[in-house]
Amino acid sequence: MTTTQQRVSRRTVSKTVAKTDLVTIEPVRASRRWSPPRPVRRAAGPVGTLLLWYLLSATGVLSPDVLAGPGVVFGKLVSMIGDGELPAAIAVSAQRVLYGFVIGAAVGLALALVAGLFRIGEDLVDSTVGMFRTLPWVGLIPLFIIWFGINEEPKIALVALGVTFPIYFNVYAGIRGVDAQLVEAGRVLGLGRWGLIRHVVLPGSLPGALVGLRYALGTAWLALVWAEQVNASQGIGYLMNNAQQFFQTDVIVVCLVTYAVLGLVCDLVVRLGTKYLLAWRSSFEGA
Repeated sequence: MTTTQQRVSRRTVSKTVAKTDLVTIEPVRASRRWSPPRPVRRAAGPVGTLLLWYLLSATGVLSPDVLAGPGVVFGKLVSMIGDGELPAAIAVSAQRVLYGFVIGAAVGLALALVAGLFRIGEDLVDSTVGMFRTLPWVGLIPLFIIWFGINEEPKIALVALGVTFPIYFNVYAGIRGVDAQLVEAGRVLGLGRWGLIRHVVLPGSLPGALVGLRYALGTAWLALVWAEQVNASQGIGYLMNNAQQFFQTDVIVVCLVTYAVLGLVCDLVVRLGTKYLLAWRSSFEGA
């Protein structure tokens, strides 16, 4: 092959490589699909359930004797709010939840700190709490009535019992889940035992504690449903018991929705507090 042919061949190869490189490095533009706003997506489930309920009631598939329709329930809700019956019941039930939550959270937090921070505390506390956790709440109601009577004390005690275990297990797991390298780094920096607990262990266990707080608040309202079956003369459970005797499904649904809304509000407050308290911590928020 002559020198001229070699030069022509090299130029041809160079042009081919250059074209290939241009094609290779050309960015690929992905087509973006339209997606509704997140609040709309979050509301889709409840709104869809409400529409299905309305359709079943309007077509007669769902009998009013089995479950009242949304319109009837909404009318009853307005009536109960207007005459002050529902606000008074909410105030009484919220007071029971508040007292029970404070007692249960204090007991659960104290036990979790003892078991999480000290090995001897774990040996003495953890297995005992795990044993009591398996006891059914309903089975303890007769004992609570014998111990505390039939007034407010057994209701508050049942709520406190339901709150204690979520707080304990989540705080305990949060403490024991703190990275050992962070603890070692604190020791290298000269922190003593209490300094490590204050500046490393407790902040590191905060995410788990907040998860336990969310779970405990939901459990508190769930325990209240059972607690207010015990000789209640006031509260949301009292309204439900009366409605059951007279087959008033609209009142029962109003009370159930009230329980759900109160639990949702408590959960929302904790979630907002979590974003504020854990603003320093970057985490995965979903794809």
